[in-house]
Amino acid sequence: MSALPPCPQCSSEFTYQDGANLVCPECAHEWSPAADAADAASSSAARVYRDAAGNVLQDGDTVTVIKDLKPKGSGGVIKQGTKVKNIRLVDSDHDIDCKIDGFGAMSLKSEFVRKV
Repeated sequence: MSALPPCPQCSSEFTYQDGANLVCPECAHEWSPAADAADAASSSAARVYRDAAGNVLQDGDTVTVIKDLKPKGSGGVIKQGTKVKNIRLVDSDHDIDCKIDGFGAMSLKSEFVRKV
């Protein structure tokens, strides 16, 4: 009986070790057991979102825009000091999804806001 983990792609139990990697003979998938451990550790640690002042942000917080922002595709400008209520944190290139009065749904970066 093998003590090696099953293949993460096809769940085959017939994996074997080839140097530092593990290999599945059925689907030819190769992976590193050290990378799997690092992926598990990084996925268990939740990402911490911080504003421009270093305060930790959470879903539902109210923030203030700290600099004038000109959204792409829009004719207006979001002025410094605009309050944004009930933010939602997302894991993408922009950290915050929100609705701004007069502009509608927006995505903002956390470096341009300050927690109220």
